[in-house]
Amino acid sequence: MAQRRGGRARPPDRGRKSHPGAAPGGSAAADDSAGKDAFLRAVADVKPLPASAPPPRPAPPPPIPVQSQQDDAAVLDELMHPLGDDLLLESGEEWIYLQNGMPRALLRDLRRGRFRIQENLDLHGCTVDEARQAIGEFLLEARLWRWRCVRIIHGKGLGSPGRVPVLKRLVGQWLIRRKEVLAFAQARPQEGGGGAVIVLLQWPRRHCP
Repeated sequence: MAQRRGGRARPPDRGRKSHPGAAPGGSAAADDSAGKDAFLRAVADVKPLPASAPPPRPAPPPPIPVQSQQDDAAVLDELMHPLGDDLLLESGEEWIYLQNGMPRALLRDLRRGRFRIQENLDLHGCTVDEARQAIGEFLLEARLWRWRCVRIIHGKGLGSPGRVPVLKRLVGQWLIRRKEVLAFAQARPQEGGGGAVIVLLQWPRRHCP
């Protein structure tokens, strides 16, 4: 019978059991090294692909022309409010206008066709609102292209009630209130006669940066 001598009895030795055929210590590291060497030999002739170029960056959006948009909106807004008949200028049945301070020779040359017509606007078939909008957009385009002389074809009003040229009078009202309109006159017979008006424009000089 085992006796206790100053402490607990040692448990029986339960060491690890050896397994026949187990790899000796350090063999796993050797296998890893051999596998790495075999991989490097296998890819020795492989060349890396060149890095693909980054996708092109989109062009930045153009700057928003805030002042130009405000000017354009002001033009259209002014054309939405026609003037009274007191500013209509007629000489008999001929439609004429000369901005205050401009020489009368300017109007004379305009009536004689001495200015080349650069662009035309035909208002046939337009309602009053459509014609007003079309003239506003036409003046904006004229400013963009710096046109000096244009023709607006408003018709003779023969199909209007009472054969009154309503659109012709309104076109005159809308043009008179524009500061860039120096003068206008009824077109010559070969250019439309009483159904069209030739308009002379002046634009401020562009400021160079």
